Amino acid sequence: MKPTITHNQEDQAFYATLSGYEAELAYSRPTDTVIDFTHTFVDENLRGKGVGEALAVEALDYARAQQLQIKTSCSFMRSYVERHSEYQDLREQQE
Repeated sequence: MKPTITHNQEDQAFYATLSGYEAELAYSRPTDTVIDFTHTFVDENLRGKGVGEALAVEALDYARAQQLQIKTSCSFMRSYVERHSEYQDLREQQE
C-alpha cells in the first residue's frame, strides 16, 4: 500500500499519510532557485514501509519540475540523494 502524499507550500512541507499515521519532509527556500530539505520525520508505525523514500521521491521530483537546485541539510535526504545517482544533477553547485 502506497502512502498519500500532499505538498503544503505554506508550511514548506510534504506530508505522507498511511493507515492513519503521518510522515513529514520539511524544507526551506534559502533563495528563489534553491530548496533545502531540512528535516524528515516518519511515525514509528510507518517505519520500514518505504514512506520516507516515497516522500523523498515526491520532493525531488517537485524540485526537478520547478528547476530548483537542492541542499540536503537533513541527513536522511543527504543519504538518499547520495545513493540515487539520478538526482545528482539537482545538487546545489558550490562556487
